[in-house]
Amino acid sequence: MIAHWTDYAHPEYLDFVGEARPEIVQVGFYGAHFWSLAHTPQYKGYPAHFPIRGLDECGNWFKDLNAKLHQKNVKVVGHFNVEFLVGDPDSKDGPRGFFKFYRELWDEKTLGQRPVKDPLDLLQRNADGSPIVHNSYAIGGMKEYWGCLNNPHWRAVLKAWAKVGIDRGVDGYVGNYYYRHNCLCEHCQAGFRKHLATNFSAAETEKQFAVKDVATHKFTEIVGWHNPKESTPLRREMLKFSQIACKQAIDEVFVQYGRSLKKDLILAQWNHIGNFNQINGDERCMLPKELWGRGEDYAWYSTGDAASSTDFAKGHYGEGTLQARYLRGAFDNKPFTLGKYENTRIRVAIAELAANGGAPMGFYTIFKDPLARKEITRYYQFLAKHDALYRASRPVGEVLLLFPRTRVHQGDVNAVAIFRDMGKSLLDQHVLFDILPDDLATPAVRERYAAVIDVTQLDAKLPRTISRFTALPTVRVSLDRTALDDALVLHFVNYARENGAPDRGKGIVDERSLAVKGVGVDLQLPRGKSIAKVEWLTPEQTEPVAVKSLITDGRLRFTTPAFLAYGVARLELR
Repeated sequence: MIAHWTDYAHPEYLDFVGEARPEIVQVGFYGAHFWSLAHTPQYKGYPAHFPIRGLDECGNWFKDLNAKLHQKNVKVVGHFNVEFLVGDPDSKDGPRGFFKFYRELWDEKTLGQRPVKDPLDLLQRNADGSPIVHNSYAIGGMKEYWGCLNNPHWRAVLKAWAKVGIDRGVDGYVGNYYYRHNCLCEHCQAGFRKHLATNFSAAETEKQFAVKDVATHKFTEIVGWHNPKESTPLRREMLKFSQIACKQAIDEVFVQYGRSLKKDLILAQWNHIGNFNQINGDERCMLPKELWGRGEDYAWYSTGDAASSTDFAKGHYGEGTLQARYLRGAFDNKPFTLGKYENTRIRVAIAELAANGGAPMGFYTIFKDPLARKEITRYYQFLAKHDALYRASRPVGEVLLLFPRTRVHQGDVNAVAIFRDMGKSLLDQHVLFDILPDDLATPAVRERYAAVIDVTQLDAKLPRTISRFTALPTVRVSLDRTALDDALVLHFVNYARENGAPDRGKGIVDERSLAVKGVGVDLQLPRGKSIAKVEWLTPEQTEPVAVKSLITDGRLRFTTPAFLAYGVARLELR
C-alpha cells in the first residue's frame, strides 16, 4: 500500500501509482479535516494540503482522483478524521472553519438535515460545561475543538460525511483522531454510569471505585489516556470505557451504516503504538480481546519517532520489528502496516514489513526523488512477482514471546518494558520467534512452540535444539510457511549502514546500506519433512539463485549469498 497526506496532486503521482502498482492507495479526505478546512484560505496547508479550495470543488476533485486510481486497478481508502475540528464559533469575520461550514455551508441535498441547530451541542465538554478547546496547531489562527463520539448527534454528522465519500468513489476509510479527552458532557456521564452498572454490582462499584450510587453519581473526571504512574483502577476503567465507546462509534458509523451503503467497504483505524506506549498511548490498549480490531480489514499503527532514529553503538537500529510481530499476532495475521516517518531508509522500511507479515510501507511514500521512486518500484514489484511467498502466509517461529496485555489491563506497564527487553534479546540472538498477546495464547497455541516466554520468566532458557544463525547483530531473521504452495520462507532484513551514514539523512541517497556477505543457517526442520531445494531471492536480482545445502539429523545447513537490505530463502518442502 501507499499513503499520502501531501503531494497527491503532484503531476507524477498517478504515474508513480502505475509503476509501483500497490493494491491499496490511502489518499483523500472525507471527515472533519475536509469539512473544517477545504473552504478556508488555509486549504493548501497542513494537515490535508488540499489541491483546490471549496467544498464542492475539492470534493469533485477527489471524486475524479478516485476514478483515475480505479482505472489503475487499485482500491482507494480515504482518510476520515472523526472528531478533531478546526475553527472558531465566532470571530470578527463570523464563524470560521468547521463552524462556518456547519452554520452556513451545510448542503441538505447532499448531507441531509442538520442533526442539531447549534454546532456547540456536538462538542466534548469540560466539567463546567464549556467546550474542550486546544490551540496546538493554530491553523489560520483558529482553535481546535472535539466532537464527542458518545453524542448521537455527532455520530449522525459522521454518517452524513461517510455517505458523501462513498458517493465520491472511495472503497474504504481509515479513521483517525479517536481521542476521547476528559469529556464530561451528559452523554459521557450517562455512558460511563451505564458501563459501570453493566459490568459491576453495586457492592463491587463501591468497594473498587468508591462510588456508592452509580445512577446518581456525577463524575468530576472521565479520563482517556493518562500517565501510568498516576493510574488507578477507576481511571483504567474510564480509559477502558473511552476505548469501548470509540469502538462502538466505529461500529455504528462505519461497520453498520457504512457497509449498509457499500457492503465491501474496507475499514481500518489509525492508531499509535510508538515504543509500545500503553495507558498513555495506543488507542486500543484497554480493549477486551473480543473487540480488538473486530470488523476491520487492516491495522494501521504509527511508530512516531520510536522506530526512525538510530544509535548503532547501543544496538538501536530504528526498527519496528517487535511492533510488527505484535500486530501480526494480535490481529490474527490480517494485514497491517506501520506508519513510519522514514524518508531515508526506504529499502529497509519496506523489508521489515514484508519480512514480518505487514503491508509495506506506510506514510508519505516518497516518489518525487527519482532514486527513491526507482527503489520503491523495484521492491514493490519484487513482492508482486513473488506473491506466493507472502499472501496468507503464516509465521512459524520456534519460540513464542507473550505480550503482557493482561498485566497492562492491571496497570503494570513495567511488564511492557521487560517484554521489550526480552524481544530485543531474542532479535539479537537471531531466535525465530512469534509474538502473541497473553490472553490469546491458549494451551493449543502454546503446544506448537518449543518454548513460551513471558515477563515472569526473567531467566528463561531456550531449548538447545532451536535453529541457529551466524549473522551480524544488525540482521533480523523470521520464518513463515506459505499458504499457496506450502514452502518455508526465511526472511533476512539487514539494518547495517556504512560508517558516517547520517541518523536521519536527506533521503534515500543517505540510506547507504552496508551489504551482508552472507548468513550461516542451521535450521531445525519440521518433523517428517525434508527440503527439495533452496532458492535465494533479493529485490536486486531478477531471478532466483539455487543455493547448495546439506541436511543431517533433521537440520538444514547452508550459507546465504550476500545481500543488501533484504534477502529471502525459499525452502521447498518434501
